[in-house]
Amino acid sequence: AINTTMPDKDASHSSNYRQCAISVMDTIADPDISFDEKGVCNYYGEYKKAEEKFVLKGEPAETKIKEVIAEMKRVQKGQRYDCILGVSGGVDSTYLAYLSKQYGLRVLCVHFDNGWNSELAVKNIENIVSKLGFDLYTYVIDWEEFRDIQLSYFKANVVDIEAVTDIAIFSCLDKICMEQKIKYLLDGRNVVTEEVLPPSWICKDPENLINIHKKFGSIRLKKYPLMNRKRRLYVELKRPFKNIKLLNWVYYNKAEAKETIIKELAWRDYGGKHYESIFTRFYQGYILPEKFNIDKRKAHLSNLVFSGQITKEEALRELKEPMYAEDQKRADYDFVLKKLGLTHEQFQKYLSEPPVSHKFYGLSKPYSEYYPILKLIKPFRKALGI
Repeated sequence: AINTTMPDKDASHSSNYRQCAISVMDTIADPDISFDEKGVCNYYGEYKKAEEKFVLKGEPAETKIKEVIAEMKRVQKGQRYDCILGVSGGVDSTYLAYLSKQYGLRVLCVHFDNGWNSELAVKNIENIVSKLGFDLYTYVIDWEEFRDIQLSYFKANVVDIEAVTDIAIFSCLDKICMEQKIKYLLDGRNVVTEEVLPPSWICKDPENLINIHKKFGSIRLKKYPLMNRKRRLYVELKRPFKNIKLLNWVYYNKAEAKETIIKELAWRDYGGKHYESIFTRFYQGYILPEKFNIDKRKAHLSNLVFSGQITKEEALRELKEPMYAEDQKRADYDFVLKKLGLTHEQFQKYLSEPPVSHKFYGLSKPYSEYYPILKLIKPFRKALGI
């Protein structure tokens, strides 16, 4: 029998335990968290700075949206599409697709298929493109290579296994933008629902991926969409396309957005953030709490508290609920292990091994260390504001 019951790792009764006075971020989620004299954590201040810098409301927001939409249509005139949009079937990308239709944009939807799609995700994406009349480009990853990198991350015992997908998505979208002559990328990332995230949970570093796979991988990567260093530098300096974070300029309430896409696009809920992916569901609902003692809901819910969409009391009630149903967890356990080619014993051994920092395997250095000439031209770029 497979035991998928989580051990009790609750450290909330420890004498050193602290929780933010206004959110559910705590010393379990981030041992490096800090608090002010009122007991409010550093994540609140960081959120408010991001909100002030990037979120627009009222007339400034309306003006910005009109200007950007007009620019996109003007620059892309004569081309087939105004912009590109990565769609996963989740709330953010689905609502962004809905909004872009309201603004009359010609959108090329791109879906990155890494082999872990749920049937519900596929159906939601079909509804998006069919009901909105958008074209869909599906990029199917080479499964053997992708699996080999994922297994390398398991062997490395690092936390951000999802980096394998995220790094590939960014490279894939860059490539398609160039191929299709599209200069605008609609980006679903936004401040009011996903600004809060401890740095120790993530590492979207291509050099780190290369190093980990070089050490633990078993096959040579030929098809995995990874930009080389020169290409990444070109994108950084030239910026051949613009990221448009439209959700920062509209009124974006998660619950209301769900109601809209359910009504207009027959969207169906997955029950968790990014649970449209079977692996993500298993990673966030089982691997993170079991091996790394991380409940990602703390960050997501705290973000909603900071943006005034829910109360701390509502967040605390949500945290008492299971991350996902026990029967689904057991089914996912069997499916994930079989698809990755892991035995129960191998996976349990992995869970018992201590986590290793991504830094241990090496991270990207500043581009100036790879290309010393950048140190010489930096003052000129700064003076020109580029």
